[in-house]
Amino acid sequence: MQRRDFLKKTAIAGAATSMTPLMAKSNKKVKLKLATSWPARFSIMGTGIEDFEKNVKKMSGGSLEIKVYPANSLVPALSVFDAVSKGDIDAFHSGPYYWKGKNLAFSLFTGFPFGFTTEEHGAWMLHGGGLELWRELYAKYNLYPLMGGNTGMQMGGWFKKEIKSLQDLKGLKMRIPGLGGEVMSKLGVNPVLMAAGDIYTSLERGTIDATEWIAPAHDIKMGFDKVAKYYYAGWHEPGSMLEITFNKKVWDGLSEEHQSIIEAASAQMHSNMIFEFMAENAKALQKINTKKVKIAHFPEPIIKSAKKAFDEVVAEQSAKSDDFKKVWASCQQFLKVARGWSDLGSSAYFKVRNS
Repeated sequence: MQRRDFLKKTAIAGAATSMTPLMAKSNKKVKLKLATSWPARFSIMGTGIEDFEKNVKKMSGGSLEIKVYPANSLVPALSVFDAVSKGDIDAFHSGPYYWKGKNLAFSLFTGFPFGFTTEEHGAWMLHGGGLELWRELYAKYNLYPLMGGNTGMQMGGWFKKEIKSLQDLKGLKMRIPGLGGEVMSKLGVNPVLMAAGDIYTSLERGTIDATEWIAPAHDIKMGFDKVAKYYYAGWHEPGSMLEITFNKKVWDGLSEEHQSIIEAASAQMHSNMIFEFMAENAKALQKINTKKVKIAHFPEPIIKSAKKAFDEVVAEQSAKSDDFKKVWASCQQFLKVARGWSDLGSSAYFKVRNS
């Protein structure tokens, strides 16, 4: 019992950078299959879930194995939700906003335009009711989710032409998911949902005119700077959360000890991914600065129009979905309080540090 209490406390803390091997002697051996939405050995997100696989096996003393399958090796990259919901596989690693077609509210759990930073999002999830709402909605699909990483601030995207006005956005085909895509649609963009492995080729061949992906560390590895020369700062995903989600029947069938081990390993991956993104993005930005890329900010009229469009999206989605309305009310309430401290703390500090 003491060891189980220790495991649960470790899962809640979630900030450890190393794990001590823990033997789950009382458990029979369990093997699970986990599919991802990322290519094999994909930087940070893909390697993070592979480290999770190793840590689970190590912490359980080999009594629990979660075999990771990269995108398209077991099921298509964006079919993992359905596959786990139906019980075809046991778990997946992806992002909640990919499933907005299932429930409009799911996008809010990833994050939303002009919304939570990574710190604010984590605070809402763990201490503001977000996690409970998420699990309540996912249970309708026979799913049990855990926080599985956060990308931090994302960039606004790569464009083949400079964006000087709203008119320059009209008719552009852009890979952009979630609520950011809904906002861009209102600004005249044709948003496209596309898995990671297809983006570069589509941009190179002109199937799409622009794309957002994540931030410097991933974007430079994807090679976007070779086919698009305008790189814009972001507003649509200020802190996007990823997920490790299990089939609920599978999760409920695990021993408490195995559940606690998974919780601890996922919490470790979540925190480590945040810091790895920060470190790698900083280094990658230096490389981008040496290339023939123009790093820019969207003009103020576009930002004002995007904020207005987002308000319209929220009103429309709330009218369509009681779930969306409920989750948005929770987000709005928490953000109203959190931004007071963020503005006084972080924002004020950045102004002082950069002055």
